[in-house]
Amino acid sequence: MSKPETMGAILECTCGISPSPYIVTPEKCVFQITPVANILDFAPFVNILPFGMCNSPANPAVAAATATAMGVLTPMLCIPVTVTPWIIGDPTVLLANMPILTSDCSLMCSFGGCISVTDPGQIPVKLRE
Repeated sequence: MSKPETMGAILECTCGISPSPYIVTPEKCVFQITPVANILDFAPFVNILPFGMCNSPANPAVAAATATAMGVLTPMLCIPVTVTPWIIGDPTVLLANMPILTSDCSLMCSFGGCISVTDPGQIPVKLRE
């Protein structure tokens, strides 16, 4: 079962070389607990932080550095370019009238990377029955 993604989640990109923390802005704080994200939380440098270095030849900086290195793939700083919402989400649970972001969602970077959740950032809690 997928889990809602919260502040403190960890993301990875198929073209990045390091994981990155996910940022959920505080206006989506439910009952004063850790903020939960919805599928519209995809803004670069607000929600999605860089993944270290980028290996995508579609990234203009990587393409230029690779050309300068005579065709040897040369990673450059990651600049996430996310322009569409997360894919999937849980349509049965809405937050701010949009599906919540779950750990099985993915997000595409315009440079070809696929961003996914490696850790949803939740603290396990035992509920009373």
